[in-house]
This record gives sequence, C-alpha cells and structure tokens, in this order.
Amino acid sequence: MDNKFWYKKGLKDGIPIALGYFAVAFTLGIAAEKAGLTAFQTFIATGTTLASAGGYAGISVIAAGGTYFEMFLTMLIVNARYILMSCSLSQKISPKTSTLHRMGVAFGVTDEIFGISSAVSGYLNPFYNYGAMTVAIPGWASGAALGVLVGNILPVSVMSALSVGIFGMFLAIIVPPAKENKVIMGGVIASFVLSFLFNKLPIIANNISSGMQVIILTVVIALVLAILFPVKEEENDV
Repeated sequence: MDNKFWYKKGLKDGIPIALGYFAVAFTLGIAAEKAGLTAFQTFIATGTTLASAGGYAGISVIAAGGTYFEMFLTMLIVNARYILMSCSLSQKISPKTSTLHRMGVAFGVTDEIFGISSAVSGYLNPFYNYGAMTVAIPGWASGAALGVLVGNILPVSVMSALSVGIFGMFLAIIVPPAKENKVIMGGVIASFVLSFLFNKLPIIANNISSGMQVIILTVVIALVLAILFPVKEEENDV
C-alpha cells in the first residue's frame, strides 16, 4: 500500500480525534485566557505542544510566573508517559524508515493517535500518522483558541459535557481490539481496576502524581502481559 493510501486512512481515522480535541480544548482555552494568553498565543502553544495534561501544567506555570526551568521540568514529568508510547511505536516502524520520518511520527504522539497507530496491523507507515496529525492538531489548537475567545460565554453544563467527550473517544479506540483479543481485554480491565485503586489509596494518591501513576501502571501491566502472553514476531510488509 502506498503513502497516499495511508495518508488518506490517517485523515479518516483522525477526524473523530480532531472533533474530540476541539471540544475538550475549550476548557484549556479558558485556563489560557485566565493566565493572560491571547487566542493567537494559545493557538501556537497548543499547536506545538500536543498534550492535554501537559498543556494545563504549562499554563499553570505561566499563570504562576514560573521560570523556563520550572516549565521544562514540569512538562518533562507530566509528559513522561509519551516516552513509553514512543518506545512502543518504534517497534512497529520498519527498520528502513528514515530518522526524519521517525521524528515526524514522534512529534505527533498523543494518547489518541498512539491508540489508533497501535491498532494498525503490520508495520506502521509514517504517512498514516501524518494524516491523523493533519486534522487532529488543528482541531486541538483551534478548539483552545476558540476557548479563549468565547469559552466564558458557554454555560457550565455545556463545558462539563464537552470535558467528558474525550473519554468517549478513548472507549471507541480500545473497545474494538479488546473485543477481538482476550489478552487486550484483560489488560484494559486490569488498567481500569488498578487505576481506580491508585486514585483511592491515600498512600499512593497523595504521594504519586497522576502522570507518574500512568507510567507505573503502563510499565507493570505491559511487562506482565509480555511475560505471560508473548506475541510472536511476524514478518511485516511496509
């Protein structure tokens, strides 16, 4: 299959992500406006920093008048989970893929794009990610910018409804592969249960950040599943 095919497929699969991003980014835009950012500044910031939790953390540092070092350290910690996602995707990319394309894919690693990329069978063509990024990034950035302009006008009930839209998108990503594979289903259920426990146990919830909890759970669950249910390496066609 050629690059054009994969780009179009990425565009198609990225549309639901873009719509979800557009809705969820409204709340980020409101936070940016309160921190003193303009719509244009917010558009550039969110278009070059593709992270929801990281975006909120960065805006919080700006609002608090933090230093560049504080910004760097905060973003590094909050977005550390993307290192794990990138490592996972590196195993799906053909060894023949150039460093430039690898960097392009790495730039657009988000939770949702990682989800649809992981579901692609065989080697991952970079143009699939480029297609998804073409619609997802503008959806995220424009939603945040619009949140700066009109977010405070919307009723609280509407904002609450928009904020949960991202969870529906996550379910749409994980349910199909989970229905086809019992191992994936077990991993999903285990992640839900353990994540709930992590948030309820005081010793963990009060001492470990949510971002670090995600990293710990990801590593532990993936390691256990890899040991108990190893996947045989197969030949893939680019």
